[in-house]
This record gives sequence, structure tokens and C-alpha cells, in this order.
Amino acid sequence: MTDVLLKKSSSLGEKNGVSFLNGEVKFQGVALNVYSYVVDGVLIDTGSQSLRTHFEPFIKQADFDQVMITHFHEDHTGCAAYVEKTKKLPIYIDEKTIDYCAQRADYPLYRQLFWGRRKPFHAQAMPETFSSRNATWDVIDTPGHAHDHKAFLNRQTGQLFTGDLYVNDKTRVILAEESVPTIIQSLERVLAFDFQEVFCNHKGFVEDGRLALEQKLNNLLTLQQKVLTLHGQGNPAQIICNQLFPRKYPITKFSGGEWDSVHIVTSILKGL
Repeated sequence: MTDVLLKKSSSLGEKNGVSFLNGEVKFQGVALNVYSYVVDGVLIDTGSQSLRTHFEPFIKQADFDQVMITHFHEDHTGCAAYVEKTKKLPIYIDEKTIDYCAQRADYPLYRQLFWGRRKPFHAQAMPETFSSRNATWDVIDTPGHAHDHKAFLNRQTGQLFTGDLYVNDKTRVILAEESVPTIIQSLERVLAFDFQEVFCNHKGFVEDGRLALEQKLNNLLTLQQKVLTLHGQGNPAQIICNQLFPRKYPITKFSGGEWDSVHIVTSILKGL
């Protein structure tokens, strides 16, 4: 599997003062994408190393003073080393993953295929709030997808940048280390804030953002109850998974099971 087999593309856009690049990688029927945003002098996430020929020109021409990274995953940090080398501006990430990001990246081969190998970069500890050119921002702790995950809320505009907290309203597969109960808590946490618009790092601008997050929360609560009910009837995790998620998704086979519907079930049962 080589780089020439990958189909790569990107698209530029702007929405209500937020500029963005959406990069996409396709391989054998599996398509993955990721956004990088620039707003009020802030770059939010840096895209992937595999799409550097798309993200680096976007970063080069963008006008920003600081970089805020939602979490350590390689599709969000892939061009951070380029920012550090060329812009020499502060990069912020949750303090739990500063040391990890300063080292050579280590993650499964299929993720290296899609996202490339993220180069080491040096970051500073994410503050609880920060200021941009015209606004004050809240940094909201939103673990579940990743243990260091953050969302960013512009208090002045009401724009909420959710990283990978949303992605879609119906969760069908998750990573082995993800936790549905923790994601539920994170959704409840962000919904306590006052926001108007939602920008997701995979979905892009989300129409009716608050409603979409509420719908995801309700769907996860319903799913959690179904899992607990079936477990209470004596069903093991795999049987529960087969009943609730009869369809098998290509990413499960492609990832060697790192992405799987069964992780939804097991993460819920771990909370018992």
C-alpha cells in the first residue's frame, strides 16, 4: 500500500468569518476527511501530514497568532511541526499529551496510511480560557473520544468548535479507547454553555448546531439504555452488538478492529 493508491483532495471555504480547509483521503472504498479552521487570528487544528500539500499552503497564507489543538490525534496535529518551523507561533494542547506530541508518533499502520506519520512538535499547556484579537474563549474539557479532547467557544460570536465531539448524530463505530459514558458527560458539559453555531472537524459547519448536539446526546442515552437492558437480560457484549449493530462497516476490517461497534457496548458496560 503506497501513497500513489490514495486519492487526496481538499476544498476551501468561509462561513460567518471562519475560514477553513477540508482535506479528504480515499482508499479502497474508505473515505476520511478532516477540517482546519482559522478565525480571529486563531488556527484550530492543523490537518494531517498525508495531506500536507493541501494544508501547508492554507497554513502559509493564513493570518493567525496562535494555534489551538483540540486533541492529539494525527489528523489534527499532522502539520503542527510545519507551523512550528515556519510560523514560530505558540501551539497549545492539553498538558496530558504535550510529551507524546514531542516524540516520534506511534500508531497503527492503517492510520499512517491515511494520515501520514505526524512529526514531533513542541506545544504549551492549554489554558482554561484564552484571548484572540477580538474575543475571549472558553476551553471546555470534552474527553471521551480522546482523553485530552477540548472544545473551544468564542464568547463574543457564540461559535463553538467541537473537534471530534460531534462528527454525526448517530454513533455506529468508535475507537477501542473511546468511552460512550464519558462522551455523554462531555455533551452535557458543552450544552450548559450558550452557543449559536457549531463547527465540527469532520462534519464542518453543523446546521442547527445546538439541536444536533442535543440529538446526539439523546441518541447516546437511548443507546446506553438499550445496551444495559440487553445486558440485564444476560446477553454478552458481542450478542448485544450484533443485535444493535447488525451492519458491519469497512473501517472495522480495515483497522483490524480498532474501530468497531462492539467498543460502544463494552465502554458502556465498563461503567457498571
